[in-house]
Formats: sequence, C-alpha cells, structure tokens
Amino acid sequence: MEMSEEEKEEIRQMKRMPNLYSKMVDSICPATFGHHEVKRGILLQLLGGVHKTTTEGIRLRGDINVCIIGDPSVAKSQFLKYVHRFLPSRSVYTSGKASSAAGLTAAVQRDQDTGEYCIEAGALMLADNGICCIDEFDKMDPSDQVAIHEAMEQQTISITKAGIQATLNARASILAAANPIYGRYDRTKTLKANVALSAPILSRFDLFFVVLDECNELTDYKVAKHILDVHRCLEEAAEVPFTMDQMRRYIRFARTLHPKITPESQRVMVECYRMLRQGDTLGRSRTAYRITVRQLESMIRLSEALARLHCEDTVLPRHVREAFRLLKKSIIHVETEDVIFDEDISENVGRNESDDGDDDDRNDDGGGGGGNDDDDGGTLPRVGQQEFQQRLRNNEEGDESGTLRTVNYNEDSSTTEPKRKKPKLTKQRKRTQITFEQYQAISSAISTYLREKEDVEVDADEEKKYLTWAEVSEWYIEQIQTELRDSIDELRRMRKLVDLVIRRLLTVEHTLIYIGGNEANIGLPERDRKIAVHPNYEAR
Repeated sequence: MEMSEEEKEEIRQMKRMPNLYSKMVDSICPATFGHHEVKRGILLQLLGGVHKTTTEGIRLRGDINVCIIGDPSVAKSQFLKYVHRFLPSRSVYTSGKASSAAGLTAAVQRDQDTGEYCIEAGALMLADNGICCIDEFDKMDPSDQVAIHEAMEQQTISITKAGIQATLNARASILAAANPIYGRYDRTKTLKANVALSAPILSRFDLFFVVLDECNELTDYKVAKHILDVHRCLEEAAEVPFTMDQMRRYIRFARTLHPKITPESQRVMVECYRMLRQGDTLGRSRTAYRITVRQLESMIRLSEALARLHCEDTVLPRHVREAFRLLKKSIIHVETEDVIFDEDISENVGRNESDDGDDDDRNDDGGGGGGNDDDDGGTLPRVGQQEFQQRLRNNEEGDESGTLRTVNYNEDSSTTEPKRKKPKLTKQRKRTQITFEQYQAISSAISTYLREKEDVEVDADEEKKYLTWAEVSEWYIEQIQTELRDSIDELRRMRKLVDLVIRRLLTVEHTLIYIGGNEANIGLPERDRKIAVHPNYEAR
C-alpha cells in the first residue's frame, strides 16, 4: 500500500486522538441525525474482520453483514446510499424488488457472437471485496432469498447450468434495509412476525438493527432543526471530525492489519457468548432470534474490526466487551413493553376523634361545615365551648339573609361536639413493573409445570388432583432458590411477584382457570383455590 509521508503522518495523528471511535462514528453519514448504534455497525462493517483458512482448507469469512429494519422515514436508504458513495468502485447498490436470484448471484447466458454459454456476474460478484447494498430486502421473493444463503456464509456462488459447473467468489459484505410487514414495527409481535425474512437469513446477519420512529419532543426538535440546516446548506450541518477522504485512507490502512486473539480475550469472549446463550434460553425474548455459534463468530469479527479501528496488533478484552455490547444491543434493541401490575391498597384518609382539630372544616368561612345538611350524618372534630361560641358569632355576622344556621351538639356534654364527617376509605394503586422477558419466563414455567401435572395418568376410581395457587407459587420459589441467595427481602419480593403473575394469568390473560369456576370458590382465599391451565392453551 503506497502512501505519502503526509498521509502516513495524518494516520498517526488520527490514531493518537482521544475518542477516535466516537469521532469516526460521528463522521459516518453526517446528513443523518442520530442513529449512533447503526453508524457504529456500518463503521465496523467498513473495517471488517480477518479472513482465515483452517488446516482443512475451509475459509472463514471476515466480512460483516448488517441488516437495518425500521419504520418509514428513519433514513434506512440514506445509510445505503452513503456506503455506496464511500466505496464507489467496490460497492453495488440494488433494490430487492427489482432483483432476481440470477441478478444477485450469476447468470448463464448464450453469447450472441460465438453462440456459446457464458457466465454474467451478478451484484454479489461485482461487489467482491466490497459491500453489496440491497434496499427493500424484504420485498425479495423467498426463492431469490434462498439463492444468497451460500454467498452470505461461505462467500461463494456455485453454478451448475447449461453444462457449466463453476464455483465463483463472492467475498462481499451485505448491507440490507427492510421494512416491517405491517408498515410499522409492532412491539406486541415477535421479530420474525414483523419481517418477511426466514430464520436462516436472520442468523446470517452479524448485526440486526431495529430502528423505530418514536415520538419525543426533544428528539423531534433536533431532527427537524438538523433537516432544515441540511436543506439550507449550512456548513455546521455537515461539520464532521474527519472528511470522507480521511476516513477512506484510514480504513484502507486499517484493513491491512491482522490482529490476533489473545488468551485473555478468548476467555472474555467465551464468557460473553455464554451470557448471550443463557439470556436467550432463560429470558425467552420474543424479539430476539436464537443465539447460535454464528453469533459467536460475529463477536469475533466485530472484535477484530475494533482492533483494526485502533490499529492494534492484538484483540484486547475491551474490544470484546464493546463487540458484546453492540451485538446485544443490536439483537434485543426492541423490547416488548414491560408488564405493569396494579395493586389496590385501601387507606384511611379521615381523621379520628383524637386528632388535634386540624380538619379542613375549621377553615370554612362561617363554620359552614357544622350544619344539619351533612350528607353522611357524621360528627365534626371535638371543639371547645369558646371556639363554638366564636363560630356562632361568625355565623351571625356573615349571613346576609339574617337567618342562623343551627348547629347540633350534645347538651349533656360539657364540651360541645358538632358533627364531623366520617373517615373515608380511599383506594390507592401501587404499580409493580417487570420486564416482559421476566414475566414470560415465570408464566411459561408455571404453565408448563401445571400441564405436566395434569397429564399424569390416574386410575379410573381416583379423582384427578389439582394444585392450589399456594402450591404452585412455592414450587416456583423452590426452583429459583439458588438465585435468591438466602435473602429474606428477595424471597418476599419474588413470592409477591409470582402471585401477581398468577393473578394476571387468571384474570387478564385467562391462561389459567379456577377449578369449579369462580362461583365455587366464593369465600375461599385465593391462594387456597385450585388452578389449572386452560384447555385451549398450548404450554411451551
């Protein structure tokens, strides 16, 4: 790689800059406001990982594939156009709706001059050692999507047509943009239900970003101001730390490096992969695809790209942690809404007879609270004779009609006791909030356990046994006993949380039902009632 001394010095200065990662991210697609996580993914895609070849001759790809799914008007196509301009000679821009399997991979056609069959390169072959930008990726026919499976993972294209059998190179990264099926992303549905992409395609993308168009007053103001600055061609709208030429030279040099994975980084990488797998198994996230070894390889490629970004010869643990954060952020960026439980708590808001007389009725003009027209017939706070006479004089002076309002009091008592309002019981709602993944884990475990108990065969003369609410709750507490770590507070919190989940499954989702119905359980404490899974519910 030939570079002048000025360019080499420029790269050295960029390498020594603090916050180089953030500055290079800000230099990606400056006309688009925000979306820093997406820009990080595109920057690492431009840098790429290290291509490797095993002892058996199997090639391991180092290119990073990125897919952006989002609502309309979130600048998905702008990112693709920027990458196409960034690598004009090594990138191809195409649309999924107008592309076929042969147009993306390769086609066999007869030559008009010689009459022989020849191979015409498709978009992936033309983008060899570059990036293939595919817009409207979800509009492709399923048969055409299958054709790029081999190109995305093995980075080869195999052709067996018209007597021609060949294996061609397609060492290209794929930057795809897709829209949700329903126009906008539906949080209540899974990721697979929101996009028209198969599971094999989803697993072949290293980073999968879901961008939502959410209403936020501050963000909307900044976006509108940035767009107007761009339309007015103001310089501050496109002011970036590095120009596109500087970015090209730095990335071209960084791609010549081949960082190695150290044993310490390897241990961190294994631990991060274990956490991803454990979260996918226990959390039962409805928005994330299944975590496989392909995500481990994605973490390796992202770590190598970060090492290249900092011009390091080895992959450091901090590179692995950033790759893990970015991978986790991209996988579970869109979470289903948290589950909120409302608890009714009765509180005595009134005053009792031992209060010091700070009742609101004392502040009424003319002692208006002491009349016979009290709607509840209660008694006012106990007041002294002197205060009662003062109220009576105020009443005489303040009534324009000249009529007195009578006040009832006990004649036998030495101190007059006007009527007061009875204490009122008001209900206040206490809100408990948990993540959807935690709610799904608890509800699925309870439903599966109850269904297993119901499926146990019994003799004809025996009555089928059902578990009570309390027995199910205690069973779940026993299953997570190791996570509680002998904490009494945590035990109480989890027991309360399990009860809230069971109550929601019974009253809101109707996944569980009471044995004998609600009428048969009137007067019986809810924790002593027997419960079962609804017959039409399929426990997972």
